[in-house]
Amino acid sequence: AGDGVARGYLNRSGLTAEKFVDNPFAPGERMYRTGDLARWLPDGNIEYLGRIDHQVKIRGYRIEIGEVETSLSSIGEVQEAIVIAREDENGDKALYAYFVASRPYHVSEMKEKLSDQLPNYMIPSYFIQLEKMPLTPNGKIDRKALPVPEGELQTGKEYVAPRTPIEAKLAEIWQGVLGVAEVGVKDNFFDIGGHSLRATNLVAKIYKKMNVDVSLREVFSCPTIEQLANTIQNSEHESYAHIPTVEKREYYPVSSAQKRMYILSQIEGNEITYNMPHSVQIEGELNQETLELAFKQLIQRHESLRTSFEMVNGEPMQCIQENVDFTIEPIQVKLNEVETYQSNFVHAFEMTKAPLLRVKLLKINEKCHILMMDMHHIISDGMSINIFMNELFELYEGKQLPKLRIQYKDYACWQLEQQKSKKMKNQEAYWLNVYNGEIPLLDMPTDYGRPVEPSHEGALLDFKIKNELYRSLTEIAEQTGSTLYMVLLAAYTILLSKYTGQKDILVGTPIAGRNHADIDGIIGMFVNTLVIRNYLDSGKTLTQYLYDVKETMLAAYENQDYPFEKLIEKVNVRKVENRNPLFDTMFAAQNVDYMENNKSNLTLKPLAQEHTVAKFDLTLFIHVGQSELKGSFEYCTKLFKKSSIELLSDNLLAILSSIAENPSIELSEIKINGSPEGNLDSIDLFELNF
Repeated sequence: AGDGVARGYLNRSGLTAEKFVDNPFAPGERMYRTGDLARWLPDGNIEYLGRIDHQVKIRGYRIEIGEVETSLSSIGEVQEAIVIAREDENGDKALYAYFVASRPYHVSEMKEKLSDQLPNYMIPSYFIQLEKMPLTPNGKIDRKALPVPEGELQTGKEYVAPRTPIEAKLAEIWQGVLGVAEVGVKDNFFDIGGHSLRATNLVAKIYKKMNVDVSLREVFSCPTIEQLANTIQNSEHESYAHIPTVEKREYYPVSSAQKRMYILSQIEGNEITYNMPHSVQIEGELNQETLELAFKQLIQRHESLRTSFEMVNGEPMQCIQENVDFTIEPIQVKLNEVETYQSNFVHAFEMTKAPLLRVKLLKINEKCHILMMDMHHIISDGMSINIFMNELFELYEGKQLPKLRIQYKDYACWQLEQQKSKKMKNQEAYWLNVYNGEIPLLDMPTDYGRPVEPSHEGALLDFKIKNELYRSLTEIAEQTGSTLYMVLLAAYTILLSKYTGQKDILVGTPIAGRNHADIDGIIGMFVNTLVIRNYLDSGKTLTQYLYDVKETMLAAYENQDYPFEKLIEKVNVRKVENRNPLFDTMFAAQNVDYMENNKSNLTLKPLAQEHTVAKFDLTLFIHVGQSELKGSFEYCTKLFKKSSIELLSDNLLAILSSIAENPSIELSEIKINGSPEGNLDSIDLFELNF
């Protein structure tokens, strides 16, 4: 407007200030910013309520209070609503909702309405209906005068404390796995933050701490502490077997995953395919010397960060260095130069030289830095990145970390021995039975002819899944006793079937591979690949098909230790030089358990960077946050145009919407743009090349 102030407006329904604005009723009194939360009062004035992104942490979950208040205000007859966090006598926080409404509301009714908009952990523990809000002399809501409620107003499932030693031990394990302060024996594991990865971790912890080998299938069928305790009561106890440490050697064997990673990395064109670049924006006064020291301590702590690889007698072996050279030299840059530095940062590692880690620190100004890191996948995986970042800033803060009993080399040697066990022979028999007979190739229509040589040139296309759809999909998972992952996998296989006309669909999926409690906190390459085979019967309903997917996944989880590398050696798969063995598309649901945003008065933000690699023809990533669901398609640009992938994502969303609206819909009734059922010729979906 010429005076440095950008004029904007307040949204009367959403309550969020969309731009900087002057308070029109008291000019100059308050400058609202994007993300501020305000309320239109009955007299036409605006009350400033704080930041919409104001967060509190309750039972391990970060909750935006403004989002809860907005949901409350959207309920019919609710005229005003305020949510605050209070601490009880034990120091635990809970959400308290105060509201004014034109009619009486029962707590159960309020909870039911909110459950349509919010996940369970965001629903307030207490609801207090007032005739009117207490006001200060200035006419603003007096938060200090809001009454403390009685216990009768508590909502949610009735909390039942552990009653037996087994329930008490299980509660302790659940709290550690889920990262919550309190759990009742009637709480459902999958309703309070559990998913398949955490279920695997839960099984490993129960075995270590209770000497009981519980199966993943039992966790799904007995998802409460009360039910699981009854199962354990009748189970046989067996001694927990630690992963043994190995004697010091010049060379150590590699794990199955490392061996395949090493071989793939040597193929021409794959030089940077298995790099894991990661950038973080750091806001605040960063001590560069302390950060470099923390890196050095972390490298000394984890042998994998001091590991190189060499061929010995025709086999790749790992060699652990006692010390490696590591320094960080800050580079002064301008903000508009960051992307250039990022694109030039990623290049091939020399496998014979440790560390297979490189770091650069870009200094924008005294209070803004960009930390760029790159690790080779052969020494790290997704969970390792989380461990790395959390431990890095704990060391930066001067904290003492507990000593690691084993290192990655110990796991690799243990895994080699496990291949000879009866358990592994049984798992091998399972997978060979799944892939007995002819194994189909996925005939996905492409825009371009498949290159003679495999290509890993790729791009990433992001898309958003609406919150209402997210909640509906979660409800389907709850109703069928499955997980959100299983619902999404079912939808993805339906999409692939619609595009190809095939009913026998193979999809690769990564599994964390951390199925032994001893490897908690170890940085290394543990991920295994499961190849899931689903058969789609067009006469089945979505719910019926989802039960099939659930059974397939539970069986796969029970046999997840068998290495993918061994499977492709054993099965009768058609070897095609320019295609990935056994599968061409992958599905990965990634739970966003990212490091805390604030460390040592520093604010850390993941920084996006250009995506130029595609490990497979097509990979669907779903990023599962606490309150949102995002998707990404990673695709090979030598096969697909961006416009085709945009249509693919639209069709996936259409399928998700169809099953959310009607879980009883038959698979044959689910339609997409360009489906083989009749639309393919009418839409220029792809230039069909097989």
